[in-house]
Amino acid sequence: MKNDLFDVKGKVIVIPGGGGALGGAMARTLMEEGAKVAILSLHEASAQKRVEELKAISSEVMGFACDVTSQEELEKVNSQILAEWGRIDVLINAAGGNMPGATVGPEQTVFDVSVEDLKKVLDLNLMGSVLPTLVFGKAMAEQKSGSIINISSMAATHAITRVLGYSIAKAGIDMFTKWMATEMSMKFGDGIRVNAIAPGFFIGKQNERLLTNEDGTLTERGETIVKNTPMQRFGEAKELSGAVLYLCSEASKFVTGTIIPVDGGFSAFSGV
Repeated sequence: MKNDLFDVKGKVIVIPGGGGALGGAMARTLMEEGAKVAILSLHEASAQKRVEELKAISSEVMGFACDVTSQEELEKVNSQILAEWGRIDVLINAAGGNMPGATVGPEQTVFDVSVEDLKKVLDLNLMGSVLPTLVFGKAMAEQKSGSIINISSMAATHAITRVLGYSIAKAGIDMFTKWMATEMSMKFGDGIRVNAIAPGFFIGKQNERLLTNEDGTLTERGETIVKNTPMQRFGEAKELSGAVLYLCSEASKFVTGTIIPVDGGFSAFSGV
């Protein structure tokens, strides 16, 4: 007898930020397991590039250029997905990022931060998850079922130096996750779950130069992170897939309002 506890076959999964490394890895895993996936990316080229890659797995994939901080654009995409597939089962809010002006450089203090860049980072990383949830979550409320997965960070609970705007936004994601988990279950039933994954340190385009030198060796910051990660390495994008699959499926049927670390032990380590 087949155990379908982790089955996501046929589920309609929307991934804002699916053009990025982490969102793309999640999309690949879910499509390999038989899900239908809609990729949202700020730029058309990024969305279509990911779609072409995923078509090697299945034709059940769509791509949209969409600004996750624009409710109007999100509503348009929502209508197109519902017209094509009729429902939305999972939303993975993987859109996010940082800006140099919203970080404190090695030779700077917090008073050198660009307020404008700070606002943009807060908007992207917090409202860029709030708005998709409010738009795509409506279909879940109407069908009385669904799973919303936010992306938190170690920066939400640890005062990680330099990344001021990102840290504030991700702390907001943790509270938004708990708040929406409570709201959706109490107002629309126990079929709707809202959780978050808190990745540890993964090397991507945005932080590559911050963590590694041009010759591939670790920067001082990179060495500090690895030293404080019990597994003694950075994560790989595909290593988020297990937690994602769990939260998308019936395996997590009684799980809501949680933030799951996928961090190689970083959040458990005291540093001594």
